[in-house]
Amino acid sequence: MQTRRIGAAQVSTIGLGGMPMSIEGRPDEARSLATIHAALDAGVTFIDTADAYHRDADEVGHNESLIAKALSAHDGGSDVLVATKGGHLRPGDGSWTFDGSPDHLKQACEASIKRLGVEAIGLYQFHRPDPKVPYADSVGALAELLDEGKIRMAGISNANPEQIRQADEILGGRLVSVQNQFSPAFRSSEPELALCDELDIAFLPWSPLGGITRAGELGSANEPFAKVAAAHGVSPQRVTLAWMLTLSPRLIPIPGSSRPETIADSLAATELTLTADEIASLSAV
Repeated sequence: MQTRRIGAAQVSTIGLGGMPMSIEGRPDEARSLATIHAALDAGVTFIDTADAYHRDADEVGHNESLIAKALSAHDGGSDVLVATKGGHLRPGDGSWTFDGSPDHLKQACEASIKRLGVEAIGLYQFHRPDPKVPYADSVGALAELLDEGKIRMAGISNANPEQIRQADEILGGRLVSVQNQFSPAFRSSEPELALCDELDIAFLPWSPLGGITRAGELGSANEPFAKVAAAHGVSPQRVTLAWMLTLSPRLIPIPGSSRPETIADSLAATELTLTADEIASLSAV
């Protein structure tokens, strides 16, 4: 597996997003564990999760616990960078709420450390800006967690260019990643990707295939991707990830998966070479 960089860490060029294995419509635990192990067997060394990746109100951190269980049962588990997030809440009715207060983020981090079974979290990310809390206060909590050694690296998610610059300043140049939505159908994060290139920060697209409910329709909804896929005899999803990898050396997709077959197909994108004309046609969509 080829690698790219997040801060001081070299990780697999494509990671695994854990959310589909823990929210509504999730598979049974056995299939989820098989999915994570299939990713590890294929060379994945980067997994993204969050304490809010759960379904019911009384199971906060479900996905973190699942990933910890999978890693502990696999020989390559110790080589994986696990990124988790705090600042989002799920009250159990299907909605997403916010708490970006410093106290909450510090408490959430401590709880994530216990669930993941680590001394310090490899990459901790502020999940989403809380309109009730000054952004500087939320990011300031990450700076304190870094200084205290509770987290090894800090990132932010769902941030605009102004917030990225502000976060990097508050963290004293220690911001290592930005995780924003980005896919063929959702390209409004292109300015954030360009800024990450400028600042030499990893860009982690979430829902790179369009999200849980739309990933299967990627080809039918995006004819150029379907056309290139047919020419190579592969899936439109694989073409999408291969195209993304050409956009920036700092871009590391984290497709969510809940089946061994789908993560295997996603990871095969690292071996798919697109022509310059194909890249141009996909970028013009």
